[in-house]
Amino acid sequence: MSLEAIRYRRGSLSILNQLLLPAQLRYEAVGSVERAWEAIRAMEVRGAPAIALVGCLSLAVELQGGAGPRDDARELQEFVERRLDYLLTARPTAVNMEREARRLRDALRERARRPGVTVQELRERWRPRRDGRRGNGGHGSRGMEDAGGAGMRDRGDRASVVRSLHAQGRLARVYCTETRPYNQGARLTAFELLHDGVPATLIADSAAAATMCHRGVHAVVVGADRVAANGDTANKIGTYQLALVARHHRVPFYVAAPSSSCDLALPHGDAIPIEERPPSELTHCQGVPVAAPGVAVWNPAFDVTPHELITGGIVTETGVYAPAELRQAL
Repeated sequence: MSLEAIRYRRGSLSILNQLLLPAQLRYEAVGSVERAWEAIRAMEVRGAPAIALVGCLSLAVELQGGAGPRDDARELQEFVERRLDYLLTARPTAVNMEREARRLRDALRERARRPGVTVQELRERWRPRRDGRRGNGGHGSRGMEDAGGAGMRDRGDRASVVRSLHAQGRLARVYCTETRPYNQGARLTAFELLHDGVPATLIADSAAAATMCHRGVHAVVVGADRVAANGDTANKIGTYQLALVARHHRVPFYVAAPSSSCDLALPHGDAIPIEERPPSELTHCQGVPVAAPGVAVWNPAFDVTPHELITGGIVTETGVYAPAELRQAL
């Protein structure tokens, strides 16, 4: 059984604090938009679809608890829009939060214009939705006809493809990178794979090329925070170099992403905003200095992999597509 990262029932939201993994398995309440913003920014929750869901559900919890104007529908609409705008500032690279905020904003405006609509009706109609990411696994495994020996995966929210290959007996081992500087691979991906019973080996980020050369890797599978219309893909920093190494070794490179992470309004990857994280995340590890004092730091959270390096395809809940097919397919 996979780990449940988000728990929600009407008026109550909690998340698995992923900063504490693997040492602690602890769920924490998210009772406000401010708390959700902090959790998203601090990476207590990860993955573009999960970020969108936590953000919008936190606003649902506020509304169900009576937050905002109580008598004027137009004022409530403005309150909700301000809260959504605030949530969008937490992590700007992923498109899912932006898209879901736009959908909810449009729906709210349409309802607010209806004659006689009440504030209570608007509160009751606030319904964030889950995307189709759970459907990726079967498509991904069918697309990897020659990927039965081993796989490499740099971070964890595209686990459905790996689980599907494992369930079919077509996956001997997954090599997961540590994913510096936040160590999501070592702390989270490795933990998740072991929890699911998938044979896993952790490697240093700098060992990716040697692993592909010497360990019989048959495919690389990564996630995505935003995919542009031409297939250029923003994902965790280090993905671009994995794609370059994969091409050199003729290893198929796959991006697994729900269609909600595909931004067809964005023509190419140069237009994707790239979040930069605090220098301390690179110079310190759990509060302990690991770098020379005073050294300059550049710490982007994401990089963009050009579409021509995505040689295996883009795996969505509707199928596996070459980057050139993406716009027409979706």
